[in-house]
Amino acid sequence: MASTSAEIIAFLLTISGWVLVSSTLPTDYWKVSTIDGTVITTATFWANLWKTCVTDSTGVSNCKDFPSMLALDAKIACLAGLIFILSGLCSMTSCSLYANRITSEFFDPSFVAQKYELGAALFIGWAGASLCIIGGSIFCFSIAENSNSPRRGYAYNGAASVMSSRPKIHNSVPDKTPPKHFDKNAYV
Repeated sequence: MASTSAEIIAFLLTISGWVLVSSTLPTDYWKVSTIDGTVITTATFWANLWKTCVTDSTGVSNCKDFPSMLALDAKIACLAGLIFILSGLCSMTSCSLYANRITSEFFDPSFVAQKYELGAALFIGWAGASLCIIGGSIFCFSIAENSNSPRRGYAYNGAASVMSSRPKIHNSVPDKTPPKHFDKNAYV
């Protein structure tokens, strides 16, 4: 029973992680920067993987798209756990590399272009990647726990019917007449 609950928890964690990682892809705010005027914010710059945008103080946005970047078997469950771990590691690496680039540009005094801060999508990506890694690990360990416990066998008692309980008579010539103890209502 403990392995069943561990597998349910692993499934919920990995699905939650997958949803969070999937939600980072369409999120607009991967990096955010603002230019402040004397009284109000005059412009907000933000970008994601597919476009960069600027929003002025009136709320009007102007975006420019980037070019396309593309020009329950135990073995299966363990493979699923490994895939979730791998996807979590890949997501964690990509979010971390992107955050490293943003922070290194932000703290570089010789960088004179627009400076950005970390956006909410990166934090969601890190959370989702962590859930994928944790859930995938639980999947793998729950499979290892199941292999240590002995499997219960079930005895087959055979079919119990009128035909199977009668002794069979083997003739050299097959008898083509139906058994006499069945009438036409017995098949309904």
